Amino acid sequence: MTGGGDRAVMDTVQQRLAFLSTQPFTWRSRPGPRRRRRPPLSASRATVTACVLSPDAVAERRVRVTVCGGGSFGSAMAFLLGSNGYPVTLLVRREAVAECINAERRNPRYFPADGDIRFPEAVRATTDVAEALRDCDLCVHAIPVQSSRAFFEQQLLPHWRPGTPILSTAKGIEAGTGQFLYEVLESLQPSHLSPLPTAFLSGPSFADEMLRQLPTAAVVAARDATLRRALAEMLSSSVFKVFRSSDVVGVEVSGAVKNVIAVAAGISEGLGLGMNATAALVTRGCSEMRRLARRLGARSVTLAGLSGVGDTFMTCFGAQSRNRTFGFRLGRGEPLTHILETSAQTAEGVHTARALVRRIGELYPGYQPRRLEMTFPVLLSVADVLEGGVEPRQRLTDWMRMPSGSEN
Repeated sequence: MTGGGDRAVMDTVQQRLAFLSTQPFTWRSRPGPRRRRRPPLSASRATVTACVLSPDAVAERRVRVTVCGGGSFGSAMAFLLGSNGYPVTLLVRREAVAECINAERRNPRYFPADGDIRFPEAVRATTDVAEALRDCDLCVHAIPVQSSRAFFEQQLLPHWRPGTPILSTAKGIEAGTGQFLYEVLESLQPSHLSPLPTAFLSGPSFADEMLRQLPTAAVVAARDATLRRALAEMLSSSVFKVFRSSDVVGVEVSGAVKNVIAVAAGISEGLGLGMNATAALVTRGCSEMRRLARRLGARSVTLAGLSGVGDTFMTCFGAQSRNRTFGFRLGRGEPLTHILETSAQTAEGVHTARALVRRIGELYPGYQPRRLEMTFPVLLSVADVLEGGVEPRQRLTDWMRMPSGSEN
């Protein structure tokens, strides 16, 4: 027979089971490694806006697009969206360029007269900002970073229709403030208007190859999931594949820093140091890019994707790369002022390298200069060379003599 003590235990168990049967069931997962919590977003970053690009408007090609900037990439974006069936207005600076686009369907600066590249009939050009933004449903921003703030403040915002999304293709850091473009846009949002719905396009995409309709893949980043889905659908075609990301910081930081790494790669090639040295510089530069981006809250997977190593490889080794070409000429011994005066297009890596010195110092306030040089030797060396403080070959020698540690 069961003793009194055992009966008391059984009674207690039965009472406990009866109590638990009256409680709601909650699943608790097996204990495991704790996930790293992301840093909290600022008030402006945390705001998620409703997307005005409805699925029906996107599917029926009723979204009216304005591309701001008639440079090579702005022209490529107008060509892409026009080829996908969307009505596009291309805002350019020169009346002669607008007339040529409207009459001959080509940008005279980038489309050879005897070539076969022509804008679709859906594309038209204008020099009038008010006209370009009238009834605009989507604004594609393809203006260099250093000119972006003035363009937004003086030209775009006075004609802005609240709620209109902006898709930025510019990459870099504003020299005067050290801000990435996503931060510049956040700082420009008027307090009396609803926040600007913003997205950012990046990845290995030379404008010339896009115009020739060669296969290209890119990533569009936005915090609004509806917006990035709509943009991916609008941009995608049989020759242009678009992936989506919510990591705006990672896409923007990698898109800017890769230009500085490309300048370093060009310098190495200009000095005739060989592929071993160039590959080492690019690889370690990517490590520094990841370190900086993670400090700002980016995800590592973004740095390993199209906007990170993908765009970096293309910019560092592609013959069409403006930043690589700039570094190559510098490595060959051309004076910096002469390169700047004779370059047909903007090499954003020059401004970005200088701005990075300030931004890195702000992100690592407790680091002494020597420790910063050990942490970001490639990025800071490019800035030193551009400032004329050291010869490129001497800086590389200094880098090779630094103490070696674990690869990270």
